[in-house]
Amino acid sequence: MPDAVSLTWPEPDIALITFDQPEKRVNVLSRSVLDRFEALLNEVESRAGVAGLIVRSAKPGQFLAGADLTEISTKAGQPREQIVALAGRGQSLWKRLSSLPAMTVAAIDGVCLGGGTELALWCDARVVSDSSATRIGLPEIHLGLLPGWGGTVRAPRILGLAPAVEWILNGESMDGREAVKKGFATDAARPDDLLTASLRRIREQQATQDYLRWRSEWENPIELDPSEVELLRLAWRERLVSELPDRTTVRSTVFEHLVSTAAETAELALQREAETFSVLFASPTCAALLNVHFLTDRNKRDPGIDHAAFKVPPIRSLGVIGAGIMGAGIASSAIRRGVATVISDSRREAVQAAVPRILEEAAYDKAKRATDPSRTPSLAALLSVGAEAAVESCDFVIEAVVEDLNVKQQLFARLEPRLPADAILASNTSTIPISRLADGLQRPDRFCGMHFFNPVRRMKLVEVIRGDQTSDETIARAVGLAKQIGKMPVVVNDGPGFMVNRLLFPYMNEAIELLHDGITIEQIDRSAMAFGMPLGPIALYDMVGLDTAMYAGRTMYNAFPSRVAASPLVPAMVKRGRLGQKSGKGFFNYENPRKSPETDPAVAKILDDYTRRHLNLTDEQVTHRLFLPMLLEATRLLEEHVARDVRDIDLGLIYGLGFPAAKGGLLYWADTVGARQLLAMLDPLAALGKRMEPTNRLRKMAETGSTFYR
Repeated sequence: MPDAVSLTWPEPDIALITFDQPEKRVNVLSRSVLDRFEALLNEVESRAGVAGLIVRSAKPGQFLAGADLTEISTKAGQPREQIVALAGRGQSLWKRLSSLPAMTVAAIDGVCLGGGTELALWCDARVVSDSSATRIGLPEIHLGLLPGWGGTVRAPRILGLAPAVEWILNGESMDGREAVKKGFATDAARPDDLLTASLRRIREQQATQDYLRWRSEWENPIELDPSEVELLRLAWRERLVSELPDRTTVRSTVFEHLVSTAAETAELALQREAETFSVLFASPTCAALLNVHFLTDRNKRDPGIDHAAFKVPPIRSLGVIGAGIMGAGIASSAIRRGVATVISDSRREAVQAAVPRILEEAAYDKAKRATDPSRTPSLAALLSVGAEAAVESCDFVIEAVVEDLNVKQQLFARLEPRLPADAILASNTSTIPISRLADGLQRPDRFCGMHFFNPVRRMKLVEVIRGDQTSDETIARAVGLAKQIGKMPVVVNDGPGFMVNRLLFPYMNEAIELLHDGITIEQIDRSAMAFGMPLGPIALYDMVGLDTAMYAGRTMYNAFPSRVAASPLVPAMVKRGRLGQKSGKGFFNYENPRKSPETDPAVAKILDDYTRRHLNLTDEQVTHRLFLPMLLEATRLLEEHVARDVRDIDLGLIYGLGFPAAKGGLLYWADTVGARQLLAMLDPLAALGKRMEPTNRLRKMAETGSTFYR
């Protein structure tokens, strides 16, 4: 088997170290890879007369994906000194790139993240590919960490303190052009010209020797203007106040580290970086965020079925029927990822109105936070509009029409006989059972649910729902399509509310019951957000729409009458026309220029009429009331085999409902609390009835000491 890292000599005095881990899609910096790289550095250093060293990857579109997180996670719980030493090992190895007799250049094509970016920062120069695949970042903040191999030391000295703070605290990536503009890279070149450009840069530096001056400058403290530092501190303090508590703590720590170490020598700053890394690594937040990383990594590799006996071909053409918000969002996601798409609607005006919106969303540039008009022509070439018959030649069709069983089944009856025999038909329903929708289909095995979440552009999750007769191949192809258009598919079995809405409803239902118990809107939403939710449940009612929530509540009540507390409050709000944001009034008033939520005295009067008692609960007690019913419902989903895996539940809640990633997922959080403690938290709530009754699974876990993840 070839080495993961190799050394060649493109010119007699210039070394080329190439990363290319066999049988891996990306290059990952495991301990064995680092050992091999160190051995090759020794070889280069021992050879006389070397003018330059170039580091590159042989994988097109992939430079270095960073450290091996699976390997690093095994260090959890080790003494702090060992974690400091772990960071120090990476620092000392990368630092050698700035002290070799030869000039060093990183030739970057494609994805360059974390430890890979830090390697590049320790080189004397960086030449980047101008390919659209090039993305360079330090995303450690998303794991509750800071860059620990010199990134917090080198980035401020090369880019400047303020740009480095922005880059590291946001954890976002820059493309090749940005990298040159911001001073990270010295040159940009075509992917096939990277080596030539790197050789040219070394030859130029042989004459000027500027790189020796750079090395000296980057070892020294940064000269800081105290007033500029104070302005930077004030600006970030204001930004961090608006963050959720779990994110603020990590980002505040990293911010203070960057500002304080900028005024120190690189040597001292490296020591402090390793120490801060060890503190963050030992935190519960880091452990939880690492779990989220592993959830998403598993999802990328999960085919959606337990025994993949066939290879799933990519979808060549997608048909979308229904040009409303959801249909337009699905079409936009598809063409954005290069999938030719036909969109149809019985209302011609709906299609005409949707096309500009589809193209605008598809051309959205996250880095610029705006639509990129230059992309519109190529995207428009992938989008077709037409009558219902226009989708007949597509190999995958998604229905996104009105949420009405009869309307959907009538559409399927017309459409299915005209589709190719091997085509897949899917419904974007959020409430109607898939097996019921399949009644009357000629090929129910080639039918499934694909429940996208609104807004489709921002929401990554897609529930792929298996009906009673859905085949494995259909599920695998639906999972493949979801991944093809950049989504995270989670496969669930059919049932009321599927998985995500079934977990959401107990949380929302309990929020209304708390209002009946005299708990204020402010305390309910504050408690949920303190737990880490992006929005409180009462504000979420307004966002979803109280009429929509009322209809969903009826569905859940019909399915689980013993666990759903029927409340007259939401219907009363709907009867008064208070539907939430869409009507301008709900539990909050949005009739102001900014359309922001404001307290409405009229709501207080409505609540007075529906208050049954006046409890005095702490925020912690409110939190227990909100999240324990959700947890119990998750155990039922596992007992009933609606969910395939505990990890699917946690992934679904994080990316479908905004459950706090810093908690690692609902069931991961439950494991940190422990089953026995959860039973103790439920005990005072027993009078509330079945919805707070521990399940057999939870009781057994408490008896055996087992956890959801093990």
